[in-house]
Amino acid sequence: MVEGWGKSYKKIAIASGKGGVGKTWFAITLSHALANNHRNVLLFDGDLGLANVDIQLGLMPKHDLGGVLAGRLPLNQATMVFDEGGFDIIAGRSGSGNLANISASRLNSLNEDLTMLSLSYDHIIFDLGAGVERTVRNLANQVDTVVVVTTDEPTALTDAYAFIKLTHMERPNLDLRVVVNMANSTKEGERTYNTILKACQGFLKFSPPLAGVIRRDSKVRETIRNQTSILMRFPNTEAANDVRSIVDKLLGQ
Repeated sequence: MVEGWGKSYKKIAIASGKGGVGKTWFAITLSHALANNHRNVLLFDGDLGLANVDIQLGLMPKHDLGGVLAGRLPLNQATMVFDEGGFDIIAGRSGSGNLANISASRLNSLNEDLTMLSLSYDHIIFDLGAGVERTVRNLANQVDTVVVVTTDEPTALTDAYAFIKLTHMERPNLDLRVVVNMANSTKEGERTYNTILKACQGFLKFSPPLAGVIRRDSKVRETIRNQTSILMRFPNTEAANDVRSIVDKLLGQ
């Protein structure tokens, strides 16, 4: 059963224990769906080592997060407008592995800038890097809600549980939720969620709610291949409808 969201969801981090579960695709589609609900949205590509929001959308950003972290420009000047989606983006810098090892002081400065920038938006969606590294957890610690994306693959479930465990230990009161992606059906997605729920209840005495199930959809791969948003190319397909349902719950509709 999908639970409604709490009241504080201004800053939402999209995380995963491992790559390949559709985390960035979900962050893009969530941002687009929120924008379609007349929300002012910023999508922040926080995958500091392997950024790819701009690649998935076929964008050529003039500025990116690399310039901010190098001290060449302030964070607000790294923002670009994604006109077709109606939301703003701060692109990461793909392939700059050194960004994943930035200093704690630089990370703290970035977090302060993000807090100031958030005053201009209804929502900031953070696309975090996969895994549980220090920089990923540091960014996750700055948000109101963390959505952990997983699939039914055993490694995805194991790594998602590891992320939930570490994050819950660091911030026991954080609003942590689960999205099951690429499910063969809604029922199968709910069964996958129950697997991770039982582990969290048994070992952590914690029950992260289900934010939603996204069904497996061949149109997702096609939109990624064509570097566009599914809400533009195939707005009525199953995966698009499932993300819209998640947003409806988030906004209390």
